[in-house]
Amino acid sequence: MASCISLLPRTTLLSSWTNQICCPSSLFQRDFLWPCVCFRSRKWKSKLYPVPARQFVSGPFGSETSSKELKNCATFGLSEVQRSDLLVDTSSNNSFNGMEDFENELQELFNEIKTMVKMGNVKDAVDLLQANYLAVKEQMNAGLKGIEQAALLDVIALGYMAVGDLKLVRPLLDMIDRIVDGLKDDEPLLDSVLVHLGSMYSVVGKFENAILVHQRVVGILEGRYGKGSTLLVTPLLGLAKSLGSAGKANKGIDVYKRAITVLESNRGANSEDLVIPLFALGKLLLKEKRATDAEIPFTRILNIYTKKYGEKDGRVGMAMCSLANAKCARGAAEDAIDLYRNALQIIKDSNYMAIDDSILESMRTDLAELLHLVGRGNEGRELLEECLLITEKYKGKNHPSMAKHLLNLATSYSQSKNFVEAERLLRTCLDIMEKSVGPEDQSITFPMLHLAVTLSQLNRDEEAESLALKVLQLRENTFGKDSLPVGEALDCLVSIRARLGRDDRELLELVKRVMMIQEKEFGSEAEELIVTLQKIVYFLDKLRMKDEKFKFRRRIALLREKYRESIP
Repeated sequence: MASCISLLPRTTLLSSWTNQICCPSSLFQRDFLWPCVCFRSRKWKSKLYPVPARQFVSGPFGSETSSKELKNCATFGLSEVQRSDLLVDTSSNNSFNGMEDFENELQELFNEIKTMVKMGNVKDAVDLLQANYLAVKEQMNAGLKGIEQAALLDVIALGYMAVGDLKLVRPLLDMIDRIVDGLKDDEPLLDSVLVHLGSMYSVVGKFENAILVHQRVVGILEGRYGKGSTLLVTPLLGLAKSLGSAGKANKGIDVYKRAITVLESNRGANSEDLVIPLFALGKLLLKEKRATDAEIPFTRILNIYTKKYGEKDGRVGMAMCSLANAKCARGAAEDAIDLYRNALQIIKDSNYMAIDDSILESMRTDLAELLHLVGRGNEGRELLEECLLITEKYKGKNHPSMAKHLLNLATSYSQSKNFVEAERLLRTCLDIMEKSVGPEDQSITFPMLHLAVTLSQLNRDEEAESLALKVLQLRENTFGKDSLPVGEALDCLVSIRARLGRDDRELLELVKRVMMIQEKEFGSEAEELIVTLQKIVYFLDKLRMKDEKFKFRRRIALLREKYRESIP
């Protein structure tokens, strides 16, 4: 088995159309009908959970890189950035001592902004940021463009990231970049500013800028401390992440390996400090479909935690889940299932996290998805029911988070041909969502479309058509008439109307509209087009339009040849 196929809707993405499935492939298998087109490749999507890691041991000046910084730079961005955690040692510079008071003021400013945001006083935080921005802008207009201005803009940019305003962050980053470009490498605080600048460039998606900034700070620290210093780890991880995001995965992998080698040389091969770079390396290898290679860093993480904390520690369970993902991506589904089961038991027995924790919930759902994949639907359904019962117990039976579990269970029952139970669950799900977000919100269209498919399986096609039309209208209003969500709705509507014996010419035009949406989104040679083109040929054949049918048959043949290895 080359890869695992996603059978259940992702539990956290009910309204994210790029991660949703139109309907299970078993639907509409009656005589003249076909499955609805899936608008994305239905393959297992690697889902890694955050690994716990301890703080690095501080050096003589408290300057060693913290694991929180590594998480920020290597995996999770700057969503919860702590400026004090991100400072790189500059204390060996003679000029740094003269900057100490200034840096303390910067730290006090950032702490004040963090406190305001944490307490919900976002407006006050923004006012403070704006006041400081105006002050530094006046300085720059007066001709002052040194490290002090860059460092203050750095804090302001970090502050705007803390309040979630990325639109204002981007121009601030370019201002900082222009200032630091004219500074010499021995400026105090410059390396700290560059580390932040590179990480923030990565967060806002300007990866090429991030690469250049990280490369510069690596060069500065190499010259100051040597190529084997652990102070290089943070910018190396930032550089590797930016390279991977910029489509330069091989270079990113090499940089991750260098960071790991630096830590091994200084801390030993079994140091817990290796966890974050190993995790980041494994994540990138999985992204590049190198699942066998990804198993190596995830196995190392598992061994590190097992040796340090014992086999029954919750951190061991978390590491097992990451390894399970790599196993599944490689096609070893049964091995992945065993790892998941053991991991869940360890986490539960160790009380590592609350039973209703969202991460633990995702693990149960992922295992259920995997069990369905290998034909063990009953076992998978037990886990989905467990998720439903836990959510009902801790949040209430009408809580909006119940919807995703009801939807997952409905999908499971649909695959086992129990459409009556699937309908009941879907109607409950739809009722909860309508009360939560209203009857006109686009997020209700996913369970609504699923219900339309289920009703068709129960030979209630007129009800199904009515629901599918409502889905189409809501999605057209929200996403536009040429969007993928609309294509999904159109595709299911065609299948339902074909069962009702609607006009074939009208249905042909609808399928052609689906084709145009797919061509726009995926290109004219996308694999997703094969099933749609087959439907077009089917209707052309019914309408006896032989001349037009030939060009579509030709396209199908070419696409089948191109994707022959992935087509059953």
